[in-house]
Amino acid sequence: MAQEADRSANHPLRVRFDEVYGQYQRIRSGLDELRDRLAGLRVTERSADGRVTATVGARGELIAVELTSAIYGERDAAALSRTITETVRRATTRAVTATQELVAGHLPAGSGSMEFLRTGDFGALLERAHAALGGGR
Repeated sequence: MAQEADRSANHPLRVRFDEVYGQYQRIRSGLDELRDRLAGLRVTERSADGRVTATVGARGELIAVELTSAIYGERDAAALSRTITETVRRATTRAVTATQELVAGHLPAGSGSMEFLRTGDFGALLERAHAALGGGR
């Protein structure tokens, strides 16, 4: 009889465990696909004048900068530098957004990792981890 009562009391805990474990399995099963998609992610942006093209990867790392031959007529090095920098910045911004969208499909909504991807606030991520480990008591 006591064993039956223990099983009844543990039922909600078992249901919650099954939910969490199911979430973990869904996340884990998609990680290989996510890793491949992130490795292959490329974002290309062209400058307003069309003379500069920048390609970046998922983390915003610069992969390529292409300049048209018209660039050789440019005598203002500072203006060219600004154009290149702005084109790379726009490509990086788009890559961050694309990465967030890809990863969002594999993480539970409201998770610390998802929030970190959205905000880039590493301090908040560490605070959540500290609290989860019992440090927030």
